Amino acid sequence: MSHYTLYKNARLLDPATGMDMPGEIMTHESKITEVGEYIKAPQGVEVIDCGGKCLCPGLIDMRVFVGIPGADYKDTIENTGEAAAMGGVTTVCVQPVTDPIIDDMARVEFMATRAKKAMVNFIAFPAITKQLEGREMTEIGLMSKAGVKAFTDGNKSIANPALMSKVLKYSSMFDALIIQHLAVPELSDNGCMNAGALATRLGLPGIPTAAETIMLERDMRLLKSIPTRYHAAQITCQDSIEVIAAAKKARMNVTAGVAVPHFSLNEYAIEEYRTFTKLSPPLRAENDRLAVLQGLKDGTIDVIVSGHDPEDPEYKRVPYELAEAGVIGLETMMSVSLELYHNDIMPLLDIIAKMTLNPARILGLDCGTLKVGAPADLCIFDLHMPYKIDPEKMVSLTKNTPFDGRPVQGRVTQTIVGGKIIFEYQP
Repeated sequence: MSHYTLYKNARLLDPATGMDMPGEIMTHESKITEVGEYIKAPQGVEVIDCGGKCLCPGLIDMRVFVGIPGADYKDTIENTGEAAAMGGVTTVCVQPVTDPIIDDMARVEFMATRAKKAMVNFIAFPAITKQLEGREMTEIGLMSKAGVKAFTDGNKSIANPALMSKVLKYSSMFDALIIQHLAVPELSDNGCMNAGALATRLGLPGIPTAAETIMLERDMRLLKSIPTRYHAAQITCQDSIEVIAAAKKARMNVTAGVAVPHFSLNEYAIEEYRTFTKLSPPLRAENDRLAVLQGLKDGTIDVIVSGHDPEDPEYKRVPYELAEAGVIGLETMMSVSLELYHNDIMPLLDIIAKMTLNPARILGLDCGTLKVGAPADLCIFDLHMPYKIDPEKMVSLTKNTPFDGRPVQGRVTQTIVGGKIIFEYQP
């Protein structure tokens, strides 16, 4: 028997159409069938009263690391799906940093098979180079023909310029998206926090912003003569934002993302050697954080990601220099991002666009919108519900959040994937 659901009494938010109005949505099975101020429901339809809460497309997170395969003590596919659902994320883009590494079609298909057990949509991004070693290109052409749309070496940069040039030229033949982590190895491998006065005072080796910007500038030089789609995974500093802005002004096919901690925290979050704030790239100085906020506001930065990277507490409860980099973020991406609205930095629709419409367009997905015919992947959230982030209440197996105890305003109350409610907040 076919199933219709009517979501009424909602504030509809759809960046694709600029819609921000009270209204209703009808879904049939896994698709949106009607959107409007008032919908006459057929007999037998399930009615869900949203109580005036916001309803937007389900969030798309372009940068998520998972423990499966190879490290299920960090997070399983199922557990990652639960964490995503709590955060309103309906599509999770998995990085290839697994064991074995996702670097061929067989492993992409293996991940797709495992992901069927999860509640949300999983998209595996295979590696650009074999075994993430930065030496030999993977079969980008074969995987592109099989439907793969984006490639990345996860938390590793392609440092060899000749290889990167070859990758960009080859991927342009298949309209493949190349996603680059920006860090010159010689400038970043031995550091653990932002280079500067604070690093000196704490006695920790620093990673300069130049490690990011030099790699980005090199890639932009290569892209000048190659029409490849390129995405900078995480931008963290003013100099890099200026490079991206110049590339866009020159009409280069370049987009950029930023992880939530890089616009909501600065390097001073590290004081007292809090290893749960250790990231790659590291948290930057306040002037860089403010530049990132401006880049989000003016559109230089296209996408907000969680940067979800679970690490076993045993690898975090060590001296800062020895601790693994990585924080969890699926469950807090929406709530912390809403600070941009509550602090009058950005309009609500613009914030939602960076987690729905923009990643969908960059990846060529049919979701990220409330248009009729789109997948019924939805997020319902209370824009004004206050709460304090408590890692003990998170479903992630690891609890390495940099936002422990942070008061936020705005909470996901329901997440719908394929027309089915997969999460409902219970006070």
